[in-house]
Amino acid sequence: MFSREVTSMLAITSAERCRLRARAHPLSPVVAISHNGLSDSVLREIAVSLASHGLIKIRVDSDDREAREGLLVTLCEKLEAAPVQHIGKLLIIWRPQTDQHSGSATPAARRDEGRRSKRSFQGSGTGR
Repeated sequence: MFSREVTSMLAITSAERCRLRARAHPLSPVVAISHNGLSDSVLREIAVSLASHGLIKIRVDSDDREAREGLLVTLCEKLEAAPVQHIGKLLIIWRPQTDQHSGSATPAARRDEGRRSKRSFQGSGTGR
């Protein structure tokens, strides 16, 4: 599927790729690449989308399959992401999200913490 060997591209297993494809199925493309190609502003927008979402779809407005495959490899190399799928004019790429806010948990980690009661948020030293 991806013919060129690349060292800076993130590698994922086939099981991870299968899970990511399932997660990406209901997603809509967040970025579109027109006939003008991959400009710096488009690359920057893809990087921002990857940082906030982790898994994104990109629509490419090119009829040349080889050009789309080359674009997928280029994106993954430059953004240190993993190619998940290339189907038609859609590219799906993934990069693990980094915690940009120190001390704040990701939504998945917050869900795993469990629910807290109202009293657990209130300080015990109120003097009442």
